[in-house]
Amino acid sequence: MKKVSSIGLDITKSKLLAEKLNVLLANYSVFYQNTRGAHWNIKGEKFFELHVKFEELYNDLLLKIDEVAERILTLGYAPNHNYSDYLIMSKVAESKQVSDGLKAVGDILNSFQVVISLQRELLEISADAGDEGTNALMSDYIRAQEKLVWMYSAFLNR
Repeated sequence: MKKVSSIGLDITKSKLLAEKLNVLLANYSVFYQNTRGAHWNIKGEKFFELHVKFEELYNDLLLKIDEVAERILTLGYAPNHNYSDYLIMSKVAESKQVSDGLKAVGDILNSFQVVISLQRELLEISADAGDEGTNALMSDYIRAQEKLVWMYSAFLNR
């Protein structure tokens, strides 16, 4: 007989989901800090436009960080919270120089590519586990982020 969690999910599958959500949390956290850095340090011709856009983005990322951490807790596991762990787990690289607006937007697009890919994996895992909560969250994130990718790509004329 399968062991199920307090929310009715298979414990083994829930553990895998929590582990993958912790990877997403790490990537979101590095993405967030990179975007804060770009917001603080951006210079040049598009300063006013990008400064505001980066603030919108990091505020959205902060909400997602909280939602992902709370989803991990809902599944019965602990979210990682150390940046040292995040830097080891994250595929999103830590930005070193973020004053160039075009480079910062390129970094943002690369970060979206990483998190959208992770979220697509989580869609498959959560569907297999019958975890509609995680599945709906990932689906909502992907839909909104695909639009942002289109917009940031248009800014770079890609």
